Amino acid sequence: MKPTVSSIEAILVDLPTIRAHQLAMTTMQKQTLVIVKLRCSDGIEGIGEATTIGGLSYGEESPEGIKLAIDTYLAPALSEVDATNVHAAMVRLDKVARGNRFAKCALETALLDAQAKRLGVPLVTLLGGAVRETLPTLWTLASGDTARDIDEAERLLAERRHNTFKLKIGRRAVSDDVAHVAAIKRALGDRARVTVDVNQAWNEAEAATGIAALEAAGVDLIEQPIPRDQRAGLARLAARFVVPIMADEAILGAEDAVELVRGGCADVFALKIAKAGGLYGTLRAAAVGDAAGVALYGGTMLEGTIGSIAAAHCFCTLRQLAWGTELFGPLLLKDDIVVERPTYREFALHLPTGVGLGVTIDEDKLAHYRRDAQRVVIGAR
Repeated sequence: MKPTVSSIEAILVDLPTIRAHQLAMTTMQKQTLVIVKLRCSDGIEGIGEATTIGGLSYGEESPEGIKLAIDTYLAPALSEVDATNVHAAMVRLDKVARGNRFAKCALETALLDAQAKRLGVPLVTLLGGAVRETLPTLWTLASGDTARDIDEAERLLAERRHNTFKLKIGRRAVSDDVAHVAAIKRALGDRARVTVDVNQAWNEAEAATGIAALEAAGVDLIEQPIPRDQRAGLARLAARFVVPIMADEAILGAEDAVELVRGGCADVFALKIAKAGGLYGTLRAAAVGDAAGVALYGGTMLEGTIGSIAAAHCFCTLRQLAWGTELFGPLLLKDDIVVERPTYREFALHLPTGVGLGVTIDEDKLAHYRRDAQRVVIGAR
């Protein structure tokens, strides 16, 4: 008899960050994770994570909403579902709830983690195997202070931890942001890549002015300069400038990828497992970009270790990943809820070698940082 899902627990966890993290839409002082524990009738437990940026300031799902969706709708829908058939489980969830991609991603991750443990293999094996075991990983300089950001970048270069740096801009006047970025690029020179993320903060006219100045300053990549729905504007900017334009908020899954390719809207796609609704959804979007000659980039929702390593298993299977990744979320946290935090060295994140995700929850840390202890039991008779 095949194992079924016997219980699901969605846990809100609040973790402090090492410093204030400034984005165009918010300033983060902490990060809230939704940790999923999925237990099966054969005693196997899988874990997953759903994390957003700044509550509802980034997108349509919040940590509290994710937990509510799992507890109320998604967990009960997995009653009596074959725990070994991940695709069938996700089809059932899609029938029960539209959207809710972040919540579904956490559940898919937990199902995959459990199945990989059941088979005694790393999760990446279920996805076809890894073509790389390390992932180039950038660091975001987001203090907003030019001198402090330069000092931080110099230290991380010296430690050989990161050699690509992303700057979060869009909160200030375009000229002020350009001056800030240009000063950092001058200081780092050819020793490091410098990219910027506008997080949709500019209109098209501002973007045209800002990108021209950033391109002249030697910036390597411009991420989501205008709102996600303005695809025609993105296409005009991508055609106008040599510096690559990356779609982030504009792409969720494969369907968005198709439309962006049709419109010539971006040179690079930012892939995020949460936005795509899971690892398999991410691979579908990646395949569209790859087939169309669009470069790929492994993005983050600033997840903790569980979510970041889930994404790493996915990104390690991609044949091309021209722009590396930004899976630095665990490094932004003062503490985490896992026994062993990820390994970052020689400018890269190293994929764990254990079965499943290769990640173990530290139950004492989880108990310390969790908001509540509500548990939803499904399939009870």
